Amino acid sequence: MGDVLAGIHATWEFDTDSVLIRFERGIRTPKLFQSLRERRIPYAALSSVTLTPGKRGTVVLRAVPRAGADPLVEAASGQLKEGCDPYRLVLPAEREVLAEYYADELRALLDPASDEPADRFLVAAPEAPMNFKAYDGRAGFDGERVSFRWSWTGASSAKWKADDQTFKVSELAGIVWRSPEALDGYLRLLPRAAAPVDHRTGGSLGDLHGPGGSGSADGASADGGPVAAPVTRAADQDPAAVLFGLGYGPVHESLPFAAAVLESVRRTQPAPAASAPALVNAGRRDPADIAERIHHLGELHQAGLVTDAEYTAKKAQLLAEL
Repeated sequence: MGDVLAGIHATWEFDTDSVLIRFERGIRTPKLFQSLRERRIPYAALSSVTLTPGKRGTVVLRAVPRAGADPLVEAASGQLKEGCDPYRLVLPAEREVLAEYYADELRALLDPASDEPADRFLVAAPEAPMNFKAYDGRAGFDGERVSFRWSWTGASSAKWKADDQTFKVSELAGIVWRSPEALDGYLRLLPRAAAPVDHRTGGSLGDLHGPGGSGSADGASADGGPVAAPVTRAADQDPAAVLFGLGYGPVHESLPFAAAVLESVRRTQPAPAASAPALVNAGRRDPADIAERIHHLGELHQAGLVTDAEYTAKKAQLLAEL
């Protein structure tokens, strides 16, 4: 598409096969956005596009990711607050017509299988090395190993007895990230010899989500293989977990960390055989659809929302798709 749509806290740059989301670094921009900086989202990673009224005279354009396509979304498991959703673009209400135009353009580029879960991650994870300070220790990830170094003041005696920990991603089944904004937040690694823990009850969840499955509020994992005895220890007693607390393990540090670990764990596991996704924009469009879009483009041009040069270039691009 080659167009740019600037909103509040972010700018979307549309390419032929993806949208590049650049986040602002202003003082009012959510810290998670500042930490992510920018993300390239392939159209094949999207399931739908919505446009809804926002707060205080705004509209919200949202690209909805496919289940299993984004390691950040899988690790968050629905725990992100609305204002920290990296797939939302907030615009002034007077730009609603323009936002509706781009929403239609995005919908036309969605993969035919967009309503199905992705069988692999399609969005890149944050890059290692990474680290953050938790309440009871410091967590580090170099791309191949996760390390926990316990704090003198915060770590339990059980963790001190176990000593500092290092885990190879090839030995992990997944992770569980419970937001530090919730009570008793933590990051727990799931060794392949153990089942995930239900952070609401302290017991085992009993199953792992596969590569093509969607995450839940309980965690994310690399595959659906068999596991051994369930883990019943609380996070403060588990050497495979670090605790969050006020000022420790904030979302903008611990969530990208969890996403990077999850992507590396998934990558080390054998992926199921699957055909490559079809190109979203392959083939020709329906002439009626092209005519409707040119008409819509003309309305934007008459309203002064699209310049003469933009109108001419976009119209030529649409005609070329016939």
